Amino acid sequence: MSTEVVMNKTASLYERRKQLVPNALGIFNPSSISHASGAIVYDADGRALIDFAGGIGVLNAGHCPEPVVRAIQQQAEKFIHACFNVSIYEQYLDAAQHMIDILPHGDATKIMFTNSGAEAIENAIKIARQATGRSAVIAYTQAFHGRTLMAATLTSKVGYKTGFGPYAPEIYRIDFPAFAAYEGPLDEDSFSDLHIENLRSFFNTHIPAKQVAAIILEPVQGEGGFHVVPKHYLQQLRNLCNEHGIVLILDEVQTGFGRTGSWGAYQQLGVIPDISTWAKSMGSGMPVGAVMGKAHIMDAAIAGTIGGTYLGNPLCMVAVSATINYMKEIDINAKGMHVGSIIRKRFMQLRDNYPQHISSVRGMGAMMAFELSYDGDIRKPNGDLCKKITQRCYENGVIAISSGIHGNVIRNLAPLVITDEQLERGLDILEEAVAYYCK
Repeated sequence: MSTEVVMNKTASLYERRKQLVPNALGIFNPSSISHASGAIVYDADGRALIDFAGGIGVLNAGHCPEPVVRAIQQQAEKFIHACFNVSIYEQYLDAAQHMIDILPHGDATKIMFTNSGAEAIENAIKIARQATGRSAVIAYTQAFHGRTLMAATLTSKVGYKTGFGPYAPEIYRIDFPAFAAYEGPLDEDSFSDLHIENLRSFFNTHIPAKQVAAIILEPVQGEGGFHVVPKHYLQQLRNLCNEHGIVLILDEVQTGFGRTGSWGAYQQLGVIPDISTWAKSMGSGMPVGAVMGKAHIMDAAIAGTIGGTYLGNPLCMVAVSATINYMKEIDINAKGMHVGSIIRKRFMQLRDNYPQHISSVRGMGAMMAFELSYDGDIRKPNGDLCKKITQRCYENGVIAISSGIHGNVIRNLAPLVITDEQLERGLDILEEAVAYYCK
């Protein structure tokens, strides 16, 4: 009798992965993909999965939006690469105009494209240092800005950079004003004022303000667990940066393009950054990012010091333009608010039903998450429970992923084109997984 074990295709792919790919490349969810449309992924075995990960926030406009696919196909027949520094092409300028139209930084805005969010961060720091003639940069606890040298240095989670030192110099870190994790007597504005005063003290105890080139912050922390910056804090931070000539950089890589209910989260917070960074959903899955900012700051960069061979690749550029046009057509920002309202309501119900396990629900627009803790105490993160819940979701047809310094936050980054029926079904599966382990 044969004892041969017959694997499904997904399992076979993971066996091949073990032989071909370094172990250090993480696995956030045990799924596979053969094709996808909208908010549905079909795995290698033909199983349909509701996508609550969206390629980690990359697919706000859904998998394979037809206008974007068509634009990429048509451009591929014309030319695939030239290098914008060698031969100028209108596809780059068209994408630049689309970005500036929806994300203006004051009266005059300029932009450069990159291959990724991390590369956008690297260039944003370069530009800020050249614009100010200063070297120090201040980042926040729980921040994630990427995995390249400067981006990894700015990133707070040590698990993402263990053994990679020495890190980039002149990086300083302060506490993110995570009001959702605060249990004291202050209201949100007073809490924000306290953090601003702590920053002023930081200038006296760690690094003088006159040596600080930039302060970089995510309006909603992604990998850090979806903590939202208080509006009052960000407005006071804007004033403080103006006072000391410090460049304010907002990392909107995960918060942009409808995810928080607007093109950029800054547009809801009453603050215009000096420089901002973008990627993920701006190209519907193409490897593209951007640094944009006030024209006089962007123009402070010295000629030849920023750039790269593939930056502004024409396939990516037409994907950006087609994505933005499609997002306008379907009103992506309204979809972000609608999807977010449904998720928030369901997550709040979960918290009310399982207060001994869910310590916080937070987010902005459709960038929503809930935190799992022992005894409902936010100071006791429960990453093991998070792993069990996401695994059960996968087994029952939902791709779910975690975040947070302790891996104990379940986040939702579903494509914003998801139907109400798909969203509710996915949330039913997630709720069942929570109930299964939180009885």
